[in-house]
Amino acid sequence: MNETHSITLNLQVVEAGAKTTADVGFMTPNGQPLHGHGTARRHPEDPEVPQIGDEIAIARALFELAHKLLDNASQDIGDRLHRRVHIPA
Repeated sequence: MNETHSITLNLQVVEAGAKTTADVGFMTPNGQPLHGHGTARRHPEDPEVPQIGDEIAIARALFELAHKLLDNASQDIGDRLHRRVHIPA
C-alpha cells in the first residue's frame, strides 16, 4: 500500500524573561490528541539570544512528542499481538 499523509503540527513558543517554553501538538489519524512540552532557561550570565532558547525548547517539545508517538505505536502493536511491546527510541 502506498499512501501519502499530511499532518499539521501546532507549535507555540513563549518567551518570558530568561525562560522559553514550547508546546507542540497534533491529532493522530485515529483522532487522539498528542502533545509535547519543552522548556529552556537562560543562565543569568549568558548573553540574551532568544533564538537559542527557542531551539532548545522546541527540540525538547518535539522529543517528548516523539516518545509519546513511540509509546502509542508500542501500545497499538501490543494490542494486536496480545502482548507487551517496547519500541526503543
